[in-house]
Amino acid sequence: MTRLSEVPTPSLLRKAFSHFPTGLAALAAIVDGAQVGLVASSFTVGVSLEPPLVLFAIQNSSSTWPVLRRAKRIGVSVLGESHDQACRQLASKTGDRFAGLDIATTDHDALFMHRAPIWLECVIEAEVPAGDHHVVLLRIISLDTHPDIDPLIFHKSDFRRLDMAR
Repeated sequence: MTRLSEVPTPSLLRKAFSHFPTGLAALAAIVDGAQVGLVASSFTVGVSLEPPLVLFAIQNSSSTWPVLRRAKRIGVSVLGESHDQACRQLASKTGDRFAGLDIATTDHDALFMHRAPIWLECVIEAEVPAGDHHVVLLRIISLDTHPDIDPLIFHKSDFRRLDMAR
């Protein structure tokens, strides 16, 4: 019988979880006239097809989520392979997160990143406390896909790109 020996501390969990590649999503909107956004590496598609739901997890300590959650609609852009610098910028705690970024806005003030493989316009369906995070379910209202654009991958604490023979 195999026996696991390490106690799951936050730093050990972060290191272990880094071995699981994930996509990255920018969640953004205009709230009270200002552009507000964050990056989620915990974004999950296919939670439900009927109703159409996706989810992400956000740290309870986030200062951005309390503002963004007031948006009428939230734009979710699955980040594309060219978005590594934009991802760093949107995740930054200082400066203008949107300076110089190529974005689009809907009539409902959802914001999207150009050159993203998927755009989802969403509303909040539910929030569930989950330890030091909240899990947020989003209902998809409308969407657009760009199948010629590959996603940006986060793996072992670094940005990666798909490298597949076509």
